[in-house]
Amino acid sequence: MSEWQPTACILCSINCGIEVRLGGDDQRRFEKIRGDKAHPSSKGYLCQKASRLDHYQNGRDRLTSPMRRRGDGSFEEISWDTAIAEIAGRLTGIRDTQGGDRIFYYGGGGQGNHLPGVYAASTLSTLGSVYRSNALAQEKTGEFWVQGKMFGAPVHPCFEDADVAFFLGKNPWQSHGFPRTRNVLNEISKDPARRMIVVDPVRTETADKADIHLQLKPGTDAWLMSALAGLFVQEGWYDPEWIAARTRDFDLVRPVLEAVPVARYCEIAGVSEEALRAAATVLKDAASVAFMEDLGIQMNRHSTLVSYLNRLMWLLTGSFGVRGGMNVFNPLMPLGVHTGIPPKVSPVARARVIYGLVPCNVIPEEILTDHPDRYRAMIVESANPAHSLADSAAWRKALEALDCVVTIDVAMTETARLSDYVLPVPTQYEKWECSFFNLDPAENTFHLRQPLLEPPPGVLSEPEIHARLVEAMGAMPAELVAALSSTLASDGAEAFAGQLMGAVSKDASLVPLLPVILYRTLGPTLPGSAAAAPLWASAHAFAQRHAGSLRRAGFTGEGPQLGEQLFKAMISSPSGVVFSVDEPESSWSRLGSRGGQINAAIPELLDMLADLPCGPGSSDPEYPLVLSAGERRAFTANTLYRDPGWRRKDFDGALRVSPADAGRLGLSDGEEARITTPAGSAQVLIEVNERMQPGHVSLPNGQGLDNQTAAGMERTGVAPNDLTTLEARDPVAGTPWHKWVPARLEALQGT
Repeated sequence: MSEWQPTACILCSINCGIEVRLGGDDQRRFEKIRGDKAHPSSKGYLCQKASRLDHYQNGRDRLTSPMRRRGDGSFEEISWDTAIAEIAGRLTGIRDTQGGDRIFYYGGGGQGNHLPGVYAASTLSTLGSVYRSNALAQEKTGEFWVQGKMFGAPVHPCFEDADVAFFLGKNPWQSHGFPRTRNVLNEISKDPARRMIVVDPVRTETADKADIHLQLKPGTDAWLMSALAGLFVQEGWYDPEWIAARTRDFDLVRPVLEAVPVARYCEIAGVSEEALRAAATVLKDAASVAFMEDLGIQMNRHSTLVSYLNRLMWLLTGSFGVRGGMNVFNPLMPLGVHTGIPPKVSPVARARVIYGLVPCNVIPEEILTDHPDRYRAMIVESANPAHSLADSAAWRKALEALDCVVTIDVAMTETARLSDYVLPVPTQYEKWECSFFNLDPAENTFHLRQPLLEPPPGVLSEPEIHARLVEAMGAMPAELVAALSSTLASDGAEAFAGQLMGAVSKDASLVPLLPVILYRTLGPTLPGSAAAAPLWASAHAFAQRHAGSLRRAGFTGEGPQLGEQLFKAMISSPSGVVFSVDEPESSWSRLGSRGGQINAAIPELLDMLADLPCGPGSSDPEYPLVLSAGERRAFTANTLYRDPGWRRKDFDGALRVSPADAGRLGLSDGEEARITTPAGSAQVLIEVNERMQPGHVSLPNGQGLDNQTAAGMERTGVAPNDLTTLEARDPVAGTPWHKWVPARLEALQGT
């Protein structure tokens, strides 16, 4: 029997530490999985989804050879030398004739799979590619834009110590979002001195545990949050001295909130003013409030405005820079990896580029045009835009219209089947990887995970793929690599670092090549863990910026020794390491906004707030329902789980319908019906569910994947993005309205 081996779950951003015991005839099956008590963040916590990870590791559509698309659409196996040479030739040909900025990059990671994005920066720099995107651009960029404008720094809640937990469009019981989620929710709900408030149109599992559930009508978050902020200002339920000392330009915000018609906005949202006042009273009396928003608003109408209103509530409750509130955290690495200065707008649609990411909903528009600046090629890495982004039909057309598409992934995904080349890579349990979303402001952790298994013959790691591509394109500085390797072998790490930094200071074009340079030089000296080489630079950079945080975490070195000590701890800590310990007060010194004050006013959003109509808008009689396309449930997850057999419940991903709507339409539980949206229609299984309110229906995420079976390709459930459109998107950030899809539901003819 094998030993328990530490690693991490890869199904959400938290990446809880787990232990795996291997078994089966080939010792490659995940026989048992349990929480890792040694993990400094999750501390043995585990949800039910992680117990099924063998369905990811041993998926049936695994790739083990590079594939090239034939003219008839079928694929043939080719060698790695052929694949690298042909891809390098085709992409440099596009660069040299059309321009490198015509080569688009999508992906570079996934939950707990982030080193590919680091290495891709070297390939993209060599190609001159500047436009990129990933899943954050269909979820978080509106929030990022607001946070940058107001705080200029990354901020995260601390629910462990919060007096009040406020969840806006979020069901953490299913979606998590912070360590030990369900344990913390239970602790809050059982403590008579603490409170929980949930704003959600669905009576979620988290709402069941809340003291107050504001069950608003779908898509009315902007009116409800405006009423909440307006109530605070109109009743004087905030500290004007704190606001004056800690914020800038609040005098521009105050009159807009003073003019909010609270009673009317409550009516629009479908929440009584009495209920809103009860929630506001809890908030105003709390010593600390931790707020969290999620896709329920970030993929909904007025999403960027609601993110702004949420942050105004941080200020009105005085919840920034306090224990149990909202605080700045220290990431080991920035969440985005860019090549040079990202453009401000996309080339064709002129859409705002936030955090270096082009809005996902405009990408097909950037391709399906005769505009001279359209994208001509695409590299897709650890992502599946043909399934996971709005309007799958438009995405299929866009991918087919490109001159060259290269997909780098574990499986033959929907996107891979539309690509010219597919390059197979190890699973996350066959390589060194890291848990990237380290967001805890108090005790931040970093988990560099060791492989549990050797990868099968025929696959290459992403670092090796990108290093070979850079070499094939003639961009690897071979003489410098040889000199650095020699110095490292003869004179050690300190001399190596000095030589490398000296070379970079003389030639800034080497900076984006540092990942592959470190992989080829430092990497071979790291037994088995060459992929972690770029983290050496990250560790030293962090030590220079945040030496105090490291020392509070127990590190004792000085100067370069401190960075070296951190890097060695990362390499040698199989369950992760605490690398940053800070007090809430440090948040104020880390603000990126001018003068150490929070910028309260965002004029563009204040104008939107002032112009909110006194009604949610009339519904289209052709589409009387609102569909939430992509609800998280007990047995749904990201599409790393391609095998539907992992689901123990809700196998087909039923459409949840309120009893009132089911009765009105003559539908019964377990019956099939047809749902139609402006994008298309699908046959669905009905689940009559009392958690839904009339007029609101929902489909789960993670469904509608094409799965290889003995009988051929089979699809289970409905792909949500067969029902969504590109045009339904936020006017500021371009994020999609997946939680606000006009729909109608009909019984099948003949039933």
